[in-house]
Amino acid sequence: MPTDNNRSVIDLPKGVSGLSRHEAQQRLKLYGSNEIIQSKKLSVAANFFLKFKNPLIIILIIAALISGFLGNRIDSFIIIAMVILSVAIDFINTYKSQRAAEALRDRVKITATVLREGVLAEIPLSLIVPGDVAVLSPGDVIPADGTILQAKDFFVNESSLTGESFPVEKETSSSVFMGSSVVTGNGLMSVLATGRKTKFSSIAESLTRKEEPNDFDRGIKDFSVLIMKVILILVIFVFFVNAFKTSTSQHQLLESFLFAIALAVGLTPELLPMIIALNLSRGSLVMSKRGVIVKKLSAIQSFGSMDILCTDKTGTLTEDRIVLIKCVDGFGAESDKVFLYSYVNSFYQSGFLNPLDSAVVDFKKLHTKEYKKVDETPFDYIRKRNMVVVDGPEGRLLITKGAPEELLQDCGFYADGATPLTEDIEKRIYGQYQELSKEGFRVLAVGIKKIHETKKVYGKNEEHDMVFAGFIAFLDPAKKTVAETLGKLEEYGIEIKIITGDNDLVSQKIARDIALPVKGVLTGSEIEKLSDDALRIKAEETTIFARVSPDQKTRIIRLLQKNKHVVGYMGDGINDAPALKAADVGISVNNAVDVAKESADIILIHKSLKDLVDGVIEGRKTFSNTMKYLMMSLSSNFGNMFSMAGASLFIPFLPMLPTQILLNNLIYDSSQLALSMDNVDSADIKKPRKLDMGFIKKFMMIFGPLSSIFDIVTFLVLLLVFHFIESDFQTGWFLESLATQTLVIYMIRSRFSFFKSKPSIALVISTLAAVGIGWGIAQSSLGAVFNFKPLSLLALLTIGAIVSAYLMAVYFAKQWFYQKLLKDY
Repeated sequence: MPTDNNRSVIDLPKGVSGLSRHEAQQRLKLYGSNEIIQSKKLSVAANFFLKFKNPLIIILIIAALISGFLGNRIDSFIIIAMVILSVAIDFINTYKSQRAAEALRDRVKITATVLREGVLAEIPLSLIVPGDVAVLSPGDVIPADGTILQAKDFFVNESSLTGESFPVEKETSSSVFMGSSVVTGNGLMSVLATGRKTKFSSIAESLTRKEEPNDFDRGIKDFSVLIMKVILILVIFVFFVNAFKTSTSQHQLLESFLFAIALAVGLTPELLPMIIALNLSRGSLVMSKRGVIVKKLSAIQSFGSMDILCTDKTGTLTEDRIVLIKCVDGFGAESDKVFLYSYVNSFYQSGFLNPLDSAVVDFKKLHTKEYKKVDETPFDYIRKRNMVVVDGPEGRLLITKGAPEELLQDCGFYADGATPLTEDIEKRIYGQYQELSKEGFRVLAVGIKKIHETKKVYGKNEEHDMVFAGFIAFLDPAKKTVAETLGKLEEYGIEIKIITGDNDLVSQKIARDIALPVKGVLTGSEIEKLSDDALRIKAEETTIFARVSPDQKTRIIRLLQKNKHVVGYMGDGINDAPALKAADVGISVNNAVDVAKESADIILIHKSLKDLVDGVIEGRKTFSNTMKYLMMSLSSNFGNMFSMAGASLFIPFLPMLPTQILLNNLIYDSSQLALSMDNVDSADIKKPRKLDMGFIKKFMMIFGPLSSIFDIVTFLVLLLVFHFIESDFQTGWFLESLATQTLVIYMIRSRFSFFKSKPSIALVISTLAAVGIGWGIAQSSLGAVFNFKPLSLLALLTIGAIVSAYLMAVYFAKQWFYQKLLKDY
């Protein structure tokens, strides 16, 4: 019989020992890694220099070189030094994030079983080479193109290649291709082509195309377009006004150009990709410590936005501990015959040894020497049953075991085989099935048929006019902790929907046991009759989808997405792969079949909804801290740069030199790296959030002009009260600008007051250090390098008062903004 390791079902051919390790290494060098896209890993230096591809960075460097050529070498050196320092900070943090993400992905790499030097070994798919002999079992992905050496009831899903959803049977000498997966049976293949030589590579462009952006990605894109439009208009306007306002000397034209470019750098949220990367990588590391491995970092954002979680019930809502409880005939009487037929069927089937078969063979050991296997047809998701043919005391016997609704349709007799299956008897049998299901049992039906025609191969066409033998009932009790976890998910605004291949009665019993409110129930047969529009409406009102096929799972998820939901799907089986791909967040477990793990975005070390709760919280923390940076860019930072552009039109000198703007921007940006470690309010993780451009525009319209008002006050005070010009004015404006745009985070990071929502220690240290460093440079002898002049104590206190007044004004504006303008946000 099959063991728990189904690979042992295939007997290795005599004389076949596979490649030697040395030969495998040589072929790997010759043919390359078994990857469709063999991306060349760039060196650390190459990755660093790629950071200079930013158009604004290139313009700054060119402008600095021109400035140095014209004689202004000090400014040229300062600009280049600050550009390099800014790029270095970006590179170091991005590099760390990428390394962390790669380390996490390595933990869930897909492997294949190959024969090397006569020993079976698990190796990464990328190390497969032509000439390898691979062992294939249900749930495995086909690791390369090749030929089947041996096969037992071997069916492969080639939908990714052909679009055909039905499994294809493969026999000895049949070809198999990378990109397909094993559905049932076992096989042995010889690898002929790997990597870019495979058939799969010819359609890789469509299969590996850039993934559809999620709501957050689209929001970030819209935000970036908005900012770039403003920058383009503002910079062109400022440059030409300053160029015409000043003399046409080369030096002043260059100064105006540098000022406009530096202004663009100050306006650009160039730190946004790094802030997102830091948030995501930190979130993934925190989640990994809690048993959640993130394969795709961007899925964390969708995790936080998820408002519907679709899940199978087995192992997630239940203990995943299947036990055979009873074997009865169609009327409910205990039956040893039913157990015998079930045992023989489970013992001799060589497909995927599922928990139900294990429960049967573990229930009680029977001697099966009287029965000799002739043939079998493995379980598939269309027939929803498996069948074996054996020779035994009764003669040649077909024994089938599967879903009662499906099996009953092909039965014509009952009991001893002489009693026709009348409508009255069928009703009694179906009533017994419902009673067992209501008690929470997972129920399978058993049918038999005496075979009079002697042949070696029997197919599913034999499954008709069978004798209905009875039922076998299993129990998988609900997890005791699930009710509490579901309560937490509900608190966080996530609705649970059960999508299962099991029947509706069992599913409803489990739902009652875990206190899951059931709004409605739909079965696969009912779904089949509904149009997409009708199912879209029904899906909103349905909690349990029972007896559904893999295609129906995918259909349900896509229709929920059309209803503007962010949908997560949790599954671990072969039939879950399409749904995992379709969901916004595909969630699987570490002991899932390969094809499920490959399709998932997130892998759980333990199959538990509790771990999901932690993941959702981290996703929402990531979103919240990313939004803080956006709001900072839209408030003081954006307002200050806008005011600076306006001031340049009315004063006879530049309000801040290009080097001063770049220094301001460098110090300010550096202070924001700690945002990924900031504390997040419980209110911000209580319900799903999406990046809302309407919210962003409203925020910008309120807090941008507010910042500009205080900038104008600063200009007037510096000009009219202290009579500052050029270096003095630029120093005062630098101090006010740096302090307001850095410290405003304390006011806008939460809708609550500073005392109710305290920032993290890391954020406090980084922001106060940034302001301290900036003010220290301006007031020290080092400031002369940037054309700063030390200000009097009175001027410093006055600037400090303006900064304090601005922060208080932002606080009160924030209160009004959330209470009046955005009541529901």
